[in-house]
Amino acid sequence: MTAMKWAVTTLDNQQAGEIELSDTVFAQPLRKDILTRVVEWQLARRRAGSASTKTQREVKATRTKMYRQKGTGRARHGARSANIFRGGSVAHGPKPRDHGFALPKKVRRLGLKVALSAKANEGKLIVLDQAVAESPKTKTLRQRLDGMGVNHALVVGGDELDENFSLAARNMKDVDILPQQGANVHDILRHDQLVLTKDAVQALEARLT
Repeated sequence: MTAMKWAVTTLDNQQAGEIELSDTVFAQPLRKDILTRVVEWQLARRRAGSASTKTQREVKATRTKMYRQKGTGRARHGARSANIFRGGSVAHGPKPRDHGFALPKKVRRLGLKVALSAKANEGKLIVLDQAVAESPKTKTLRQRLDGMGVNHALVVGGDELDENFSLAARNMKDVDILPQQGANVHDILRHDQLVLTKDAVQALEARLT
């Protein structure tokens, strides 16, 4: 398994050595078809599927014939719960359902590899030595991230996130933070930059190889 060297920086924008990134995870060719399939799968699973309309059986209205069949000069009608009346039922309307569908694990794993590789190929991947803040102050973290040139970024930490860093980052509308278990294609692609800690890199490589 070959690997490429990638610079590691600190939150103070200082060099902290290098790390080897596995080509298997970070050097995949761009596959837009795979990314599309995985993102559609993710968004489908997030849909609530709670839309619901009433059938004629569920509408509370009289079931008796509204008026006599003939001799009125009006159209023939039965129950007022029919779908053509205001407050009546809905014909072929939606009912609660699960919008999710199955996607092979092999495709999901490949999608995550392609998303990580795309950020590395675009030069929008940053590797941090650690995502740890001394205090939960948003202003302080914002200044440090600005010094690194980080904006509109997804930060992926190790198995456990630093509490101060998480508290400081949650007030930034353009920065999201996830543990490595939560790294996913949709969130990676919708952010301009991807910031991984060294722990996150090691965990993702172990997970995907």
